[in-house]
Amino acid sequence: MSKLIVYYAHPGHKYSHVNQVMADAAGIVDNITFVDLYRDYPRFDIDVNVEQKRLWEHDVVLLQFPVFWYSTPSILKEWQDLVLEHGFAYGAGGDRLEGKKLMLAVTAAGPEEAYTHKGYQHYPIRVFLTPLEQTARLCRMRFPAPYVLYSALQAPVTGTVQPHVDGYRRLLEAIRDDRYDFDAAEKLDVVGYENLPIRAKD
Repeated sequence: MSKLIVYYAHPGHKYSHVNQVMADAAGIVDNITFVDLYRDYPRFDIDVNVEQKRLWEHDVVLLQFPVFWYSTPSILKEWQDLVLEHGFAYGAGGDRLEGKKLMLAVTAAGPEEAYTHKGYQHYPIRVFLTPLEQTARLCRMRFPAPYVLYSALQAPVTGTVQPHVDGYRRLLEAIRDDRYDFDAAEKLDVVGYENLPIRAKD
């Protein structure tokens, strides 16, 4: 069984269309750790020692957030700046995260076709997530394909909220139970509830 920690960051949690339901589902999955950064650190006074200990104790780190202005919500950047210290996460002696996995679960307001070279966002969503992918590499972590929901604002109308949340729960349980195929996921650009590389139970 893998030790999984989920970090959730959404400054407008109560107004969320999808992330709130995802967070609620993640919070009740047995034998994983769930951290709501805005709830736990409302003044951004992040406890570095606590967070580094959490990272040290878990095998898989999953960051859940909506893509805001092509980046993460601000508290997640603050968390990275403070917690991923030289000598801990990278640099001389900074090998505490080596071999662990960093995964993302993100929502995007725009449709999938917008995140193409011909779409109005001009680039695939993985391009906007490159800083996090490079962070994983610097920390010598693996970076499987992110779990993505496009058109998140329309999801309540299109009926995709529940399938996406159900897929998220399956994803978390598969990671916990060592049934998520990280090798296959690393070969994909993104994954969604319809193409999760989950191995069948023995």
